[in-house]
Parts: sequence; C-alpha cells; structure tokens
Amino acid sequence: MYKTTFNYAKTTIIENNKCVLSDSLNAMRISGSLLISEEYVAPWGVLIPEADKLGAMLELGNDVRVVAFHYVKRGFVELLPENEKPLMVEAGEIAICFGGAAHQISQQANQLAIPVESILMNGHNPFKPNESNKARSTSVMCGVFMMRNVALNPMFASLPTILHVSASRTNTLHYSPEVLNWIDREIQQKVQCTFVIERLLELLCAEVLRTHLDSASPDSKWFYAMRDPVVGRALSMIHAQPGEDWSVSRLAEGVAMSPSRFAARFSTALGDSPMAYLTKWRMNIAARRLSESQQTVSEVAADLGYENTAAFGRTFKRYLGLPPATWRTGAN
Repeated sequence: MYKTTFNYAKTTIIENNKCVLSDSLNAMRISGSLLISEEYVAPWGVLIPEADKLGAMLELGNDVRVVAFHYVKRGFVELLPENEKPLMVEAGEIAICFGGAAHQISQQANQLAIPVESILMNGHNPFKPNESNKARSTSVMCGVFMMRNVALNPMFASLPTILHVSASRTNTLHYSPEVLNWIDREIQQKVQCTFVIERLLELLCAEVLRTHLDSASPDSKWFYAMRDPVVGRALSMIHAQPGEDWSVSRLAEGVAMSPSRFAARFSTALGDSPMAYLTKWRMNIAARRLSESQQTVSEVAADLGYENTAAFGRTFKRYLGLPPATWRTGAN
C-alpha cells in the first residue's frame, strides 16, 4: 500500500514539473536557425562573436537573446570561451552557450581561426578535408537558438553559461538522437526545408533542457528545485494560476507544510522567497502580454492579481525599468 502511494506521488510531481517546464519554455518563444553543418580537418578554427554581435550579424532585434550551440557528429571540438577554461566536446555531445560570451571552436587552431561570418557570407570552407584526410576530419553542426522574454525567466537565469550534455543517449522521455538524425537527413536533401529544420531545432532545445532537468546539480537552482516534491508542487501552483491571491500560508497549505518550514525550504532551493518568485513571474507574464496582446494595462494588472493598477505599474517599473505603457510602446 505504501509503495502504491509513493509511486502516485512521484508521478504527480513529474507531471507538475512538466507543466512548469512547458510554461517556462513557452514564455521564451524559442526558435532556431542552423548556421554550419561542415567537415573540418585540423588545424582549423572558427570564431563565434558574443551574443549581441551575433544577433546583429543575423539581423535580429534587440529583444532576442541569441544562444549559440555546437553539436559534434564525428571527431571532437575544443571550445574556447573568453575568460573561461577550454571545454572538450566529443562525438555525440552538444554544447549550448547560454552565457553569450564570444568563443572559438577549433582543433589545434592557434592563429588559423576565422570569423564565422566569413564562412556564412561566401559559403567557403577553407578547412574542408580531401579524400586523403577525410577519415580524420571532424563533423560539426552549429546554429543558434533565438529566445525572447528571458528577463525574469527563472529557468533561463538558472542555466549554466555553457550547458554540455550527451545528445546520443536516449530513454523513455528524451529523444535528442532522433531529432538530430532527422535534422541531419533534412540537411542532406537537395532542397532543404528550412521550416522543418527550424521547428526541429526548437524541439532539440526542449529535449536538451529536459535532459538537464533530470540531472541538474544544486548550482542550477530552478532545475534542481523542480525535482523537490515540495518546491516543485508550489511552483506548479504558481504557474498554473499566477493571478491567484497567493500567500506563503496558502502555498504552504497546498504542499501540506507549515508556512515557516515551507518558506525556508523554498528560499533555500531557489534563492528567492515564494512571494519574490511569484512577483518576478507575474512581471514576466505582464511584459509578454503588453508586447503581444491588445489587453490594456489595467486588464493585465487585474489578470495577474493586482486590484490597484498604480501598484502594478510601480512593481513593473521596478523589475523591468520602464512603466508598462512605455514598455508597450518600445516593444511595438
């Protein structure tokens, strides 16, 4: 009997966490673009600019956070981020540079590295192998994830500067290998369907983050907290009804714990109090609605639990730096 109850509780936690993960992913309106799918023979190197410059190069708006990724299909890559230790990315692994720092991918490159824009502009690969050295070449797939509304998104804030995971192992939940194989097949088509590739890249990002959720360390606070049965349930309650009249006592009641113990456990896990987390998430939602919907400021405020529009405006400005109406004008 005890075993059945435990399994039911565990299943409920997993389902709740899926809901919160989906909510946070949807908030970022993720899209993807493939930049390079090439074979290189050492010595070679490609320079990737920092996120803002990469976004400008791709002619993306200031509201888009550009995140570079590198997947190694064969061989290995040395990833050299500015002011950080080098990272070896081997076959079947993917590195996603959420921190946005400029970096280099290479093998024994030294002074040979060239800017990625030169490859994109003329389509020429100066490090392409020939028949005699193809067997020792490296095959890489590089691109970007475009993310919006990352401000006040607790999931994004908890991501490491570089997320380095295996993309070659599959299980009952995650299908990164299948997604990558599908992308590779699309690339090989004589006429590539970029729409399909872009949608698959969105799915790839989600799959990698689901993998990270399963293995996150305490350093990835939000991901680690999602696996806590108490904190995960509270997050589910907040994300399911962000406009509800939540209090520490009401949330604590929902997880069957005393308010003081619940508040301490939540704050330890996330580094924010329950009410601070709720406010940040409400402001994230408010920013999206003001830029994407026709709701008035007072309607957005009311939906998010603010009876006083002026109080909502003060809170919004404190977190986003601008009054709601000004934010809307700038976003549109």
